[in-house]
Amino acid sequence: MSASSSIVDALIVGGGPAGLSAALAFARQNQTAVVFDNGQYRNAAADYMQLIPGWDHKPPSDFRAAARSQMTDSYDVIRILEDTNVATAQKTEQGIFQLSDEAGRTWSGKKLILATGVEDVMLDIPGYAELWGKAIFHCLYCKGYEQRGASAGVLAVGPLGNVNTALHIARQETALSKRVTLYCNGNDSLAAEIVAGFGTATNMKTDTRKVKELAAGIGGKGIVIRFDDGSEAVEDYLAHQPPTRPRGNLADQLGLEKAPNGEIKVSSPFQQASLRGVFAAGDNGAMLKNVPNAVFSGHVAGQMASTQLLADLNGQKSLFPL
Repeated sequence: MSASSSIVDALIVGGGPAGLSAALAFARQNQTAVVFDNGQYRNAAADYMQLIPGWDHKPPSDFRAAARSQMTDSYDVIRILEDTNVATAQKTEQGIFQLSDEAGRTWSGKKLILATGVEDVMLDIPGYAELWGKAIFHCLYCKGYEQRGASAGVLAVGPLGNVNTALHIARQETALSKRVTLYCNGNDSLAAEIVAGFGTATNMKTDTRKVKELAAGIGGKGIVIRFDDGSEAVEDYLAHQPPTRPRGNLADQLGLEKAPNGEIKVSSPFQQASLRGVFAAGDNGAMLKNVPNAVFSGHVAGQMASTQLLADLNGQKSLFPL
């Protein structure tokens, strides 16, 4: 499977959990696939991953390394190209997908799976980016348990700047912390809506002071919220979900339809994008962005792409509406 010399069954862009899971589906059907891994992962700042049985609270880099090693040792139909960034993507008139990497090499495949992930758009608050993944968490099923204790906060701005989502996250925090504060960053009307939605909760409150900066707590534990008026508050951790955007522009090059939040629009539950033969897997095509969902959607994308290919090769109609 060398560049330009052959057409493989699948080109898989992304070497995280979604891309590796998709590749494994092709391997199990003895179909050829090339995985392009540029080494960029959303959870790179996290010391540990969670929610995968057997891999709970272990480094995500170890998970990826074990998956790569196991796959390439067991299946000679899979090739994984590390430190390789795909620059362009197109579908030819013959229905073949062509990719070119930054080194100028060209690759051809019958199916294309985009598992490029997303990148988080950091808030313009000093200290936010530095504490992201360390004391600011977007998923409380992934993070927060180890920091459970006296108090936690919700940064109710951006995607969490509405009463329904803010309270949804706050409720999750009540399972981990005795007290929860929703920081509304000067938005008095939002704070009033949140208070009106407290229901019977007695361990939630709002804070409308405007946030100036964020800093690590003493000894690197917890997080300090500093306000414009010179005061500050300390929490065990903050929950916040920043906006995300798909990593790279391959979806745009292919003219794929997007969902309202910017993810690649896919046909549920088959993971096929708006262009036949293209499938999206992982964070770039899902609302729920975590490792378990990436593994699941990666397998679905791989299986459906494989299924579609086998039907195509035999001149038959797939069992599924692909």
